[in-house]
Amino acid sequence: MKYFLSESCALKRLETPSVYNISTDELYELDEAAFEFLKKCAGKEGSDGEKCDREFLDYAMNAGIISEKQSGVRRPPLVKAPAPSLRYLELQITRACNLRCRHCYIGPPDTLELSLEKIRKTLDEFLEMQGLRLLITGGEPLLHREFGKFNGLLHGYAFRKILFTNGLLLTRGILKALNVDEIQVSIDGLEQGHEALRGKGTFRKTMDAIRMALDSGFAVSISTMVHSANLYEFGGMERLFREMGIREWTVDSPCFEGNLRDNPAFQLSPEIAGKYLRYGFGEGLHDGGDGFGCGLHLASIMADGMVAKCSFYSDVPAGNVDEGLALCWSRIPPVRLNELKCDCEFIDICRGGCRFRAGLLGDVYGKDLYRCFAILKP
Repeated sequence: MKYFLSESCALKRLETPSVYNISTDELYELDEAAFEFLKKCAGKEGSDGEKCDREFLDYAMNAGIISEKQSGVRRPPLVKAPAPSLRYLELQITRACNLRCRHCYIGPPDTLELSLEKIRKTLDEFLEMQGLRLLITGGEPLLHREFGKFNGLLHGYAFRKILFTNGLLLTRGILKALNVDEIQVSIDGLEQGHEALRGKGTFRKTMDAIRMALDSGFAVSISTMVHSANLYEFGGMERLFREMGIREWTVDSPCFEGNLRDNPAFQLSPEIAGKYLRYGFGEGLHDGGDGFGCGLHLASIMADGMVAKCSFYSDVPAGNVDEGLALCWSRIPPVRLNELKCDCEFIDICRGGCRFRAGLLGDVYGKDLYRCFAILKP
């Protein structure tokens, strides 16, 4: 019997040899023997499994890592990733947006967008760097003037593609053509709370779009920002999202930047907002590493081509994609937990919270009090 690497799986040379199931978003660390066996499975001839440990063989079959069916999918190059590895890439393809959300930190929308040439080069580099998740953001990504061509570029890349959208432009036709694995939609409350930030009439349209995406077979996740107009809606949101079959629900507190500066009524103190960060479910988008803070494996590319630690740090970029993604990534130092002024027993759980938010509170090495109140207070 011949065994082949499943179509949804890709081998990755990260800090530890691994195999990534793109469809389920699961990463499995391997020893060298298992990795070499799966490399043979990824070849055209497959592997007969004779020299493979039987227990691992059974596990790989049951987990959907290997199958008896040959796959024609393009396999990424197995070049060892830099350390720390760049696993998650936020790609802001456009600054254009169809909303004027009161909490948006990006600022007024405009027509700035990444060219298809730069996008293609970036996707190739991210693949070679053993990337796992491409986070497609904006603005509103669907407003990129060549979104159809961009969508066509995504097919065949061996990493998970996640579209971040406000949902208002999704149609059944667009969903049928989308080459992404997951759609993340912003819902900032039930009808009253959501529309307080995003405008009248947006809630029901967005919920209809989510149901269309679910009906079309997409995994759907939701992100929510805590603000003064949605504090009594979290229980209702949780029940609704679980009943709908939402994959993940991420809850965070917006930074006092951008539009939020002009809407102080929506700002909340750490003492109030922090406890709402306990809501949400799922694994979250960005894992870290022992001894390191938030964003160990994350970088962001803005619509002007500048590369930064994350989109909050767009004003202090590490370079431009024209220089090469790997070079820019090498200029972004990881945050070490022992550098922070955090002194509680839960630092390995919260990983110091958000460094940008800590900076806004007075010290980039200090405490992110929003995350502190989420963990420490009853």
